[in-house]
Amino acid sequence: MRRIYIAGHRGMVGGAILRRLQARKKAGEALELLTRTRAELDLTDQAQVRAFMQAERPDVVILAAAKVGGIHANNTYPADFIHENLMIECNVIHQAFAAGVTRLLQLGSSCIYPRAAAQPMREDALLTGPLEPTNEPYAIAKIAGIKLCESYNRQHGTDYRSVMPTNLYGPGDNFHPENSHVLPALIRRFQEAVEQGADSVTIWGTGQPRREFLHVDDMAEASLFVLDLPKDQYDANTEPMLSHINVGSGSDITILELAHLVARTVGFRGDISTDPSKPDGTMRKLMDVSRLAQMGWRARIPLEEGVRDTWRWYLDHHETARS
Repeated sequence: MRRIYIAGHRGMVGGAILRRLQARKKAGEALELLTRTRAELDLTDQAQVRAFMQAERPDVVILAAAKVGGIHANNTYPADFIHENLMIECNVIHQAFAAGVTRLLQLGSSCIYPRAAAQPMREDALLTGPLEPTNEPYAIAKIAGIKLCESYNRQHGTDYRSVMPTNLYGPGDNFHPENSHVLPALIRRFQEAVEQGADSVTIWGTGQPRREFLHVDDMAEASLFVLDLPKDQYDANTEPMLSHINVGSGSDITILELAHLVARTVGFRGDISTDPSKPDGTMRKLMDVSRLAQMGWRARIPLEEGVRDTWRWYLDHHETARS
């Protein structure tokens, strides 16, 4: 019986991973799934995390908990983003080690790469140049998480792995009007435009930045694929201090093209304009996913299908998703 603790199981990614593991358990796999809400376990509190790990002694830890947000949130709360994410990573990774956990999977972000990284971004672009200023504090925390895992592996012989997803979306996403990422923000904005009978919608920035998107169910599948790889296979495809793995779809789209896709999905037929006075962020963020492809995994959910799925989820959870 493998005891697996999923940190952040109420988040979009953690929830998708939990659903996948529950399906495995239902199919007969010998699993015990451990979860705690934030009210039950504050991951920024070292003493609470230590007590939990020592009491539960999981065999595997999946660290999907993080403070996340879009450009506006990162610009407005930089101290919160770097502090909370560093605390979560330090507490969970160290206390997992102290409790004898030998395998751990940490989820990061594509924002770890330099602003001017060559496209598509390879894993070895890490730490080769300045970061995007709008989310540098968050990126620094995510880089620290990778190096924590690698350093514990080097010093203590653990098997702690990191996956770096591209922009994720899907059921359970955050649709908050100020703190959401671009795709759920667009879904909410265009849906409200339809409901209000608006004849135009203005999107942030020039609309020219290109972004890659991955459905959260694909991310959950990829995460468990990497987690379950035999150690010799994982080690053969990585390096001790360059061990993280990109996870993405391998293709990107401009923000303006994405806006038109969302508009078609929700049935908005008005005009779409841009606001160049708002920040664009990095002009392109496409992941090189060849390392993961060589290991045997590729994304399977097309963007149009995924956007439709996410929009339907939003409609079904109309009130709670808007809070």
